[in-house]
Order: sequence, then structure tokens, then C-alpha cells
Amino acid sequence: MLLVYPSVHVFQQIVTVTEERDDACTGSELGTQNEYCTRVEHGDTTDTLFIEPQVLQMQKWVHSVGNQYTCNVCKEVFSQQNSLSNHLSVHQQPYRCHACKKSCYQKSEHRIDMHQHTGEHPYRCDVCKKFFNRQSNLKVHLRLHSGERPYSCDLCKKSFSRKFEVVVHMRVHSRERPYVCGVCKKSFSHQHNLIIHARVHTGERPYLCTFCKKTFTNGGSLSKHLRVHSGERPYPCEICKKSFNTRSNLNVHLRVHTGERPYTCNSCKKTFNSKSGLNKHLHIHSGERPYPCNICKKAFNNSSDLNKHLRIHSGERPYPCDICTKSFRSRSNLNVHLRVHTGERL
Repeated sequence: MLLVYPSVHVFQQIVTVTEERDDACTGSELGTQNEYCTRVEHGDTTDTLFIEPQVLQMQKWVHSVGNQYTCNVCKEVFSQQNSLSNHLSVHQQPYRCHACKKSCYQKSEHRIDMHQHTGEHPYRCDVCKKFFNRQSNLKVHLRLHSGERPYSCDLCKKSFSRKFEVVVHMRVHSRERPYVCGVCKKSFSHQHNLIIHARVHTGERPYLCTFCKKTFTNGGSLSKHLRVHSGERPYPCEICKKSFNTRSNLNVHLRVHTGERPYTCNSCKKTFNSKSGLNKHLHIHSGERPYPCNICKKAFNNSSDLNKHLRIHSGERPYPCDICTKSFRSRSNLNVHLRVHTGERL
């Protein structure tokens, strides 16, 4: 227990202590050793204490006046001696990682750091069997299965499963975009989005589709792309029952039913139901065609047109007719062809 004396003066010195020992029962002998001696003066009396060096170090971190106990390291004040004693462990950092030399205040922090080096993921989700190296990460993950979203935005009441997501979301209302691309000066509300954007300039596309070898700048885009091969369309429209492979495509589609067209061209006032539609249209006014074909050098004003064009060179025809097995380079061509079977007038 750390000893803290109110209104006292503590002096440190090293003294030589001579003590009597009879370790082997062969008769009395004298031994000497150096110990830390602390002389404590309070009132008219003086006490001499022999204490362990690490306890003495903690004693030097303490200053007490009356019923207040102050930490001399960070100057935090406590009303009780026990509270100060517990606080001093913060400055000790007793848990040190042998791999990276990082020091931790708590054993739990040290254990998490060790998992980083060993690759150990001891916490398993019983629902999907995914593993985590922190119990707190598992707790957050379980909200994906339970649907729990305990953090909400005070302005629009949108809810989130993680607290930091609220902080990032608030930038939608404040229009704060603190992460700026050093190449094109485009700004982002989240650092992760900036990292993905930077790959536009570097050409890095680290996510590979194992079916068609197409590459992507981020894992989310790859996951969406894989639905092209699997045929999965998990987002149905509740009005017309048409389904989509991404939630964003469903949201754009719903505007067909609502008539909402929230994106307006400042030049001609034409409106669009998606931002991508507006961006494609803006190239008409600017004359910009930023998507060139690397084979024949023909340029296009949007990436989807370029992708369709590239199928001319590759021979890819990814849209088959389920009735006659004829295939097409674009979904629009397939839709036109289907009218041959349905008898619908062109």
C-alpha cells in the first residue's frame, strides 16, 4: 500500500544497513546491504522508513496538502488516498510488449496488442463463425445480426451501430470534408473514401474477381460485381417487384415511381434521378470525354459506355436470352430482343 502523509516533508537518501543474519545456523554473522531510506518529518518527530525502490518512485509522484492528494506527474487532484494510489498505475505502464516494445497501462490492452503480432482471433461470432481479435469488435459485429443501432443522429434521427459512424454522418449536415486529395484537391468526409479515391490517380486496383479477372479499387465494388456472376439481386422494389443487385440502384429506381429528380443541370436546367446521370449529362456541355479506349483510342463521356465498347474488342456478350440462348453486349440490347419473343411492338 502506498503511504501518503498529509502535510509532511519526505527526504530520500541511500544508507548502508547492517543486519544480523544466521542463514545456515552456524552462528551469528553480520551482513550489509544498501537500501533506500526515506526520512519523514511531521510535526516535531521524524520517522525513518525502509521501502522498495518502485514504491519510493511512486512516493515521489505524490504531493499532499490537507485532505487533497495531488499527482505530481499530471497534477490531477484526488480527495481520497486510495483514488490517488489507483491513479498512479497509469504512469507506471507495467505491461511491455517484447515484439514492438509498446507499453500498456492495462493487462487487457497488452493482450490485444499481442494478438496483433500472433494473428490470434480468439473471439468468434456464433452466428456466422467470423473471428475477431477484440471482444469489443465482436460486440459491434453482433449488431449486424441483431439489427441493433444504438447511436442516432440528433438532426435526422438516422441510426448507426457504431458511435464513430454518427461523427462521420454529422459531416453530411455540416458539409465538412476534411480529407483532401493532394492531386486533384477533391475532398471527402471520411479518410477511407480518400484512400479509395487516391487509387484513381495511382491506377491501383487490388481487388480481383476470380471469375472474369476484372479488378476493383475497393472490396465493396468487388462484392457488388460478384452478383453479376451469381445472379443475386437481393434488393427488391416493393411496388413493381423488380430487384436490384445494390441498394443504391434500388433507391435510384424508386424515383421512377415517385417522380423525384433531385439532380439539376445548372446550364440547361434538365433534371435527373441520379447523380451519375447528371455527371454523364454535364460532359455534353463541357465536351469532355475522359474515358478513352486503350485499344482504338476512341473516347467516351462515361465509364459505362466505355465498358460496353470494350466488349466489341473482347467479344464478351454477358447478357444471354433465357429463351433462345442468344447473347448480347448490353442489357438494353437484350431488352429490345426480348420483344421478339413477347410480341411487344417496338
